[in-house]
Amino acid sequence: MSRRADIAVIACGAIAQPAAAIVARRGWPVDVHPLPPLLHNQPQLIAGEVRALAARLRPAYERVVVGYADCGTYGALDAVCADEGLERLPGLHCYDLYAGPSRVERLFADQPGTYLLTDFLVRSFARTVLQELGLDRHPDLRDTYFGHYTRAVWLAQHPDDPELRALAHQAATQLGLPLTVLATGDSGLERALADVVGPDSP
Repeated sequence: MSRRADIAVIACGAIAQPAAAIVARRGWPVDVHPLPPLLHNQPQLIAGEVRALAARLRPAYERVVVGYADCGTYGALDAVCADEGLERLPGLHCYDLYAGPSRVERLFADQPGTYLLTDFLVRSFARTVLQELGLDRHPDLRDTYFGHYTRAVWLAQHPDDPELRALAHQAATQLGLPLTVLATGDSGLERALADVVGPDSP
């Protein structure tokens, strides 16, 4: 494999597109390599997939970094990062990268039954939620999965996009939940990427 950039970012598929857009805008010497976003439905597999992809990418790049938060691996991803000498994005999950951990904590403190959406989840809701949970085939299971939730909060990277806004309302309606829109933008993700990409990046 010929080197296309100095740094490879192994990215969660759910943040790969905005991460790549940030990289392009900032002109960083970085290639973004996404893993499948549906790994989030099987977080026990994330650490192993990151380890395997890092081994494949390392010969072609000066550095490999991990574009994941912990993402439900309960420390397994940190163990891989320690073993392989990799740095990852901060936080427990991608929601921290968009809204900030303190704001996410407040959302759950105010209403523990908060279901969080991102732009990616809004766009892919039919596939990543309805289909994966079987709700497209068995809508009667909605209360089994979501009966304890009290609201949906869209952490909106692009709150003024009319298509996304319509999809967010549709997702909340399908869950039977009221929707709150919290504009976050991508600045938190951008700062986190800048930290792991390194101080020499512009």
